[in-house]
Amino acid sequence: MLDRPIRRLIDPLLEPPARWIASRGVSANAVTIIGFLLGIVSCAAIAGSHYGVALVLLLGNRLADGLDGCVARRRGVTDVGGFLDIVLDILFYGGVPLSFAIADNNRMTAASVLNYSFMATSGSFLAFAVISAKRGVTSGWGGKKSFYYSVGLMEGTETVIFFVLFCLLPTHFNRLAWTFAGLCWLTALIRIATAVVLFAPPSPPPLPNHDEETTL
Repeated sequence: MLDRPIRRLIDPLLEPPARWIASRGVSANAVTIIGFLLGIVSCAAIAGSHYGVALVLLLGNRLADGLDGCVARRRGVTDVGGFLDIVLDILFYGGVPLSFAIADNNRMTAASVLNYSFMATSGSFLAFAVISAKRGVTSGWGGKKSFYYSVGLMEGTETVIFFVLFCLLPTHFNRLAWTFAGLCWLTALIRIATAVVLFAPPSPPPLPNHDEETTL
C-alpha cells in the first residue's frame, strides 16, 4: 500500500549511490546477494537476542534491496535478477519470525502463523504475476521490472515497518505478529478475489432456444 509513494521519495536518493555502484562494474545481482547476506546475519543476531545489531543489519538489507533495482535499471533488468530478488527476499522474510521464535520459544505460535501468512501473500503475489505474464502484462506500477508487481495492503514498506517494530519492541512480538499476520491474510484474500474477477473466462454465448427453432 505504501510502496508506491515511498518509492517516489527514496528512488531519487538512491540514484547517486546506484550510479556510483554501476560505474564500478558491480552488478545488481551482487548487490542483491550482499543484501541477503546482511539479512541472514541480522536473523542470526535476532536469534541471539541482539536486537539493536539486528536492526542495523536489517536496514542494510532493505537498503540493498532498493539499490539493486536502481543498479539493474542502469545496467539492464534480467530474468535471473528478478528471480534472485524474489527468492532471497522470501527467504529473508521467513527467517525473521523464525529467528524471533528461536530467541524465545513463547513466540513460536505467533511466528508460525505469521510465516504461514507470508505463504499466502507471496503465493498469491507470484500466481498473479504468472497469470499476468501469460496474458502479456509484464509491468506493474513499479515501472520496468522482470515480473508483474501487483499492489496490496501489505507490501515491502509495511513489512519493514513491522520488522523494525519487532526489533524495537521484542517483548511485544506476539501481539505485533498476530496483527501483521491478520493484515497479510487480508491482503492475500483481496488479491485472490481480484484475480478471480480479472482472470475469469468470458461468459459463454447463450444457448439457442430450441422451442423457438421448432416453431420456426
